[in-house]
Amino acid sequence: MTWHPAKRARLVLAVGHGAGGGIEARDLRAIAAALPAHGVTVALVEQPWRVAGKKVAPAPKTLDVGWRGVWPALAEPGLPVVAGGRSAGARVACRTATGLGAAAVLALSFPLHPPGKPEKSRADELLGAGVPTLVVQGGNDPFGKPAEFPEATAHDTAYELVEIPFGDHSFAVPKRADIGQDEAVKRITDAVARWAGMLSP
Repeated sequence: MTWHPAKRARLVLAVGHGAGGGIEARDLRAIAAALPAHGVTVALVEQPWRVAGKKVAPAPKTLDVGWRGVWPALAEPGLPVVAGGRSAGARVACRTATGLGAAAVLALSFPLHPPGKPEKSRADELLGAGVPTLVVQGGNDPFGKPAEFPEATAHDTAYELVEIPFGDHSFAVPKRADIGQDEAVKRITDAVARWAGMLSP
């Protein structure tokens, strides 16, 4: 776990990585650099399987166990903890949020379905988070484009979705896009900072 402390922290944002990479992902690094200035301490959480040097992520239940294992350290400062993650890490955050007492969920590149298989939806995980949720999704994400996301019903926790135009699953934008890579990353950090600022401390 790598801490990026805020001087006058009001929240802790814990962010886990996806199944195909670690905490060096561009969006995670950008959030860790930007959010402390907004009163949010960021903890980048490396899953045990990555720490152990394994190349393939384990089953979802095992990922959840690993996330629960680090939660006491995240809660130790005594501040509200926002559970966050990218891709598989976003699923973990959604599945465990209410059980761990998370204040909110940040879902980066939520994998709504496997590429090309929209019938295998994971919407229930997102809608069942049970706490305020922000989804930041690339406009061209093969794991689920923003338009594919369901509307939250009265029985589900409402969530906000921010689209990063042209972004793929890692928020990379093609050179022909109307926005550059730096602008795409700035839109991510701006959205997260704005949303975090609205959460009750």
